[in-house]
Amino acid sequence: MSEEQPVVHEIGNRTYIVADVDPLDVDGVRTLAVGTLLWGIAFLMLLPFSGSLKEDGHLWWLWTCVAGFGLGLVGWDFCRRRRAARSAAVDD
Repeated sequence: MSEEQPVVHEIGNRTYIVADVDPLDVDGVRTLAVGTLLWGIAFLMLLPFSGSLKEDGHLWWLWTCVAGFGLGLVGWDFCRRRRAARSAAVDD
């Protein structure tokens, strides 16, 4: 076991201790995939109730799900391409 002391930063009258941990490898692809999937499931779950949603003036709920799904696909593709570009940059 090493007895290394944590890094301490003093800013103004506050003291911050920085833990020695590796950063997470988060590129957003999984998060966007799950979010997009949830918007699609919400749309499919609301679809049978479209008649009553229209009567109550809540048909916009369906369109919100469609917009969330569509924007999620765009964001997912963007994050996938960004991950591929970052991976290619590291390999070079």
